[in-house]
Amino acid sequence: MSHPFLVKDIALQAGVSIATVDRVLHGRGGVRQHTIRRIEQAIRELETQRSQLGLSGRKFILDLVMEAPLRFTEAVRAALEAEMPGLHPAVFRARHHLAEVRVAANTVALLDAIARRGSNGIFLKAPDIPEIAAAVDRVVRSGIPVVTLVTDLPNSRRLAYVGIDNRAAGETAAYLIGAWLGGRRADVLVTLSSNRFRGEEEREIGFRRALRENFPDLGIVDISEGHGIDRATGELVRTALTHHPDVAAVYSIGGGNASIVQAFAEMKRPCLVFIGHDLDADNLDLLRSRHISAVLHHDLRQDMRSACIHIMRAQGALPKSVAPGASNIQIITPFNMPA
Repeated sequence: MSHPFLVKDIALQAGVSIATVDRVLHGRGGVRQHTIRRIEQAIRELETQRSQLGLSGRKFILDLVMEAPLRFTEAVRAALEAEMPGLHPAVFRARHHLAEVRVAANTVALLDAIARRGSNGIFLKAPDIPEIAAAVDRVVRSGIPVVTLVTDLPNSRRLAYVGIDNRAAGETAAYLIGAWLGGRRADVLVTLSSNRFRGEEEREIGFRRALRENFPDLGIVDISEGHGIDRATGELVRTALTHHPDVAAVYSIGGGNASIVQAFAEMKRPCLVFIGHDLDADNLDLLRSRHISAVLHHDLRQDMRSACIHIMRAQGALPKSVAPGASNIQIITPFNMPA
């Protein structure tokens, strides 16, 4: 296994012993397959974080634990790695535990494993369910601070939440859709990746309230459990369109937007207004082609920097001062896309 890194750096990145790394690198047996995969992943992570190796300063090892579509986890990973060099003289390295769909028991087991092997902090995007909140509490009791990303676990002992005000985001989407539909009677298709995520639930609550108060002629048709994955989301959208002929707009909370656009096209149904979230690669293409109207975006790099500052404060590397507030909601259209 060719690599340019010190064995101790690989071991720290993988969260295993130096002896275990040495066995894997020299092809000796007696190492479980999932440990081998973890070491291989650690080497890939070190490749992308090469600028952090060899720097002097207090070192922080983070664990990024996310359940989200690949396009979003990759955007978060890239944002974190772009911010880490700017935090010098602190030196950050991140271990990635990313999955599009992960059953709750596996998330719990992963959090417990991180607590056993140690970490300076966890950035977590996970469902708000009791067993995961309890696992977060165990992690915090072990001395590891947890910062939730995008979607919160407010009933846990997490240190902080980083992201947008999700209710305000839903209200913003309702305002845009209602104004752009111009008083017409219609239904709006609201798509969630899963109803287990508090952040998505908060967006839907804000959307429903604002639509009810300001645009009472607009109805809502909602779908969920497509997990933001194109194939599953597209199937749910086609079923909804078959049974709801008045759907004329979309508020996509959970992603899978390319498949939503395709479903409307396949069924020859017009979509007069389409609001999505986040400037991932899919949404940038859909904005350029005018298939979606606007994206509610927040600066992921700012979020990652705020999350790292929370960890440094918790670890005593920075004074405890006023915590950063919610991220600003940016309305991105085809006319103001970032370069």
